[in-house]
Amino acid sequence: MMKQKNNITMSSGNVFEDLGVTNPDLHLLKADLAITILKILKDKKLTQQKASELLGVEQPEISKLKNGNYSRFRVERLFLFLNKLGRNINIHVDKTRSNHPTQRVVAA
Repeated sequence: MMKQKNNITMSSGNVFEDLGVTNPDLHLLKADLAITILKILKDKKLTQQKASELLGVEQPEISKLKNGNYSRFRVERLFLFLNKLGRNINIHVDKTRSNHPTQRVVAA
C-alpha cells in the first residue's frame, strides 16, 4: 500500500477568498448578515410566510436567503431586514494597519 501525502493549505479566514471569488469580503459580509437574519427568524419561530410579511418581501425571497442565494441582496437591504427584526446596525471604521496590505469588511 502506497502512502499518500496530504497537502494542506491554510485558510485565509474567508472561504470566498480561498475559492477565488471576486469581492470576497463583500460575499462574506452578506453571508454573515444572512446567517444572522436566519438565526433571528429561527429563534422567533417564524415560518417563511410570517417572516416575509414581517420583512415586507415575498416568501420566495426568504427561501432564497435560506438556500444561501443571498448574492442578489444588497447589503443595505440586509441591514433593513435586521432593523425590521429589532436589531441596530453599528459600523466601525478603523485605519488599515501598515503591515496589512488589504482592507477588510467584517460583520460582528
